Amino acid sequence: MVNDDRGFSGAQIWANAMTLTELRYIVSLAQEQHFGRAAEVCHVSQPTLSIAVKKLEDELGVALFERAKSRVHPTAVGLQILERARRILEQAADIRDLANSGMDQLAGPLSVGVLPTIGPYLLPQFIPLLQRLAPQMPLCVDEDLVTQLAKKLRQGEIDALIATMPFSEVDVVTQVLFEEPLVLLIPAGHPLAGKTEVRAEDLAGQDVLLPAEGHCIREQILTAFPSLREAAARPSVARAGSFETLRHMAASGLGVTILPLAAAQMPLYAANVLAIRPFADPAPCRQLVLAWRASFPRHKAIDVLRRAIQACSPAYWRYSTGREPDLSGLVVENRDW
Repeated sequence: MVNDDRGFSGAQIWANAMTLTELRYIVSLAQEQHFGRAAEVCHVSQPTLSIAVKKLEDELGVALFERAKSRVHPTAVGLQILERARRILEQAADIRDLANSGMDQLAGPLSVGVLPTIGPYLLPQFIPLLQRLAPQMPLCVDEDLVTQLAKKLRQGEIDALIATMPFSEVDVVTQVLFEEPLVLLIPAGHPLAGKTEVRAEDLAGQDVLLPAEGHCIREQILTAFPSLREAAARPSVARAGSFETLRHMAASGLGVTILPLAAAQMPLYAANVLAIRPFADPAPCRQLVLAWRASFPRHKAIDVLRRAIQACSPAYWRYSTGREPDLSGLVVENRDW
């Protein structure tokens, strides 16, 4: 091994030159395959990220990425280095977690990831209670797709994640929060509005508006109602990227849609515009879970987050009739009790 005049080996010089920030840059660039998007993820300018990546390549003496006009992708040696960089970032997160373990677990920010199909409906319910239960623990919310949030969780960029099943990650603990029923949302004057509950066969011949491909709940709906698969494959079938767009499309008379109950109940329209009808048993549902790294030391923070979510969620009290003793003196407004 070659040593310089100060007695440092080449490997030591490289290790000293590398920073966690540079490793985070190259991992984000590999994920996004685009300098601009990677810079947005890292909250820096594109030139800053580009210069840092080129500097690291120069220091290592190898090209980590192949650069094309439309995309950037890792080289063969870059893939090997990226795998080690991810492990280093995960180990750095463990060190931060260990350092935080000696602190008051309910003091300091808690970073929570949430899906766009959950956040708008769940966050307003539990955040006020969480602020009362843990006033010294500000909540930092990161809304993103589950694939991105899972990576952020493993790398320590977020502390916990609220997702839907199925969800499984290595070295990540998952706890069920509750099950939320899926319901049919229809124009108030629709023929199905006359039913007290809807059966799968009632959807035959209906224009069913579905979430776009890539939404996990789309697959849940198609699994619960296999008869919709053929129609869903047709290019002419309307699709939407958000629950709110599906609600607006249904309100405009373009068809009917299937949504989680919390999304269907959002009070954006007068009672005579849209109607909600439950499905007959076995009714489809989505299962919400709370996930965190197995090494995360702030167990009390996770516990108070879980209790706040469940205490303020109508779906939880339909899912479980048990009430926790330490919340027995807490009064929470809930019209479904």
